Amino acid sequence: MKADNSVQTCSRVPSFSSLLAVSVLTMATLVWLVPYTFQMFGLLPSGNRLMSFPPVMLWAWERPEAVNFINPSEVGVAFLAKTIHLRGKKAIIRPRLQPLQVPEGTVLMAVTRIEVDRFEPPSFSSDQQAQVVFAIAELARLSNISALQIDFDATASERAFYRDVLHDLRSRLPDAIGLSITALASWCIHDDWLSELPIDEAVPMLYRLGVDRKQVLLHLGDGRDFRSPLCQQSVGISTDEPRLRLPAGRRIYIFHPRPWSEEAMHSIMREVRR
Repeated sequence: MKADNSVQTCSRVPSFSSLLAVSVLTMATLVWLVPYTFQMFGLLPSGNRLMSFPPVMLWAWERPEAVNFINPSEVGVAFLAKTIHLRGKKAIIRPRLQPLQVPEGTVLMAVTRIEVDRFEPPSFSSDQQAQVVFAIAELARLSNISALQIDFDATASERAFYRDVLHDLRSRLPDAIGLSITALASWCIHDDWLSELPIDEAVPMLYRLGVDRKQVLLHLGDGRDFRSPLCQQSVGISTDEPRLRLPAGRRIYIFHPRPWSEEAMHSIMREVRR
C-alpha cells in the first residue's frame, strides 16, 4: 500500500499532521468549547464528556476520504488513526496511511483498531499492555481531538487484558477527552462486564452480526433496550445492510464500505431520520 499522509480541510491544510495540529479554537465553535471547559474544572461527570458531540458520526476507515460536504454542527468524523496488531510479545503499531479531508469545525474522534494474531497469540504481558496504552494515549495530545475510540473484538479470554488497558489509558488521559469503545451487540444484551469499564460509551455494532443476528433481531424487535447503560447512548450501523429497529434518541455511528460521498451520506441520513 502506498503511504499518503496528506490531509486537507476546506482551507487546504496540506498534511495529516498539520490537520491534527490545528488549534481547538479553530476546530470548534463555542457550543463545543463550553462543555469541555466545564469538564476541565471537574464540573461535569465523566458521562457527559460526549454530550456535545453531533448526533451522527461517520466512520472514516483506512482509505482516502474527503468529507468536505458535511455540516459540522450535525455530523462528526471518527477516523481510523492507528492499527495495533498484537503478536507474541510485540505490539506492532501502524499509523493512518491515507489522506483525510474534513471541513473546519468538524468534531473529530481518533479511532484505534486492535487486532490479535491467531497464529502467534499475544502474551498479554504488562509490557505489551504498556505499549498499547502509550500508542493510544499519544492521540489525545493532538489539540483538535475531542475523544478516542477503541475498536477491539475481545474474546472472553482477552477481556482482562482489555479491561486493564482501558483503566490504564483512562488514568493517563486528560479528563476532558472522551473514551468510547465499539461493542459486540451480544456484550450489550447478555454480559455485564462493560459496567466495570472506565468509558463514556460502548457503541453496539448492529451490522456484521454473524451468529448473533437472529437473537439481536428478536431482542430489538420486541422493543427491548440494551442491558448495559453504557450501550444506551449510541449505535453503530452500516450503509450496506438493512436497518434493524433502532432505539430512539441515540447517537448514530455510520460505516460505509466505500469512500464516503455526499449522495451516500444524504441517503443514509434520510433513512435514519425516518
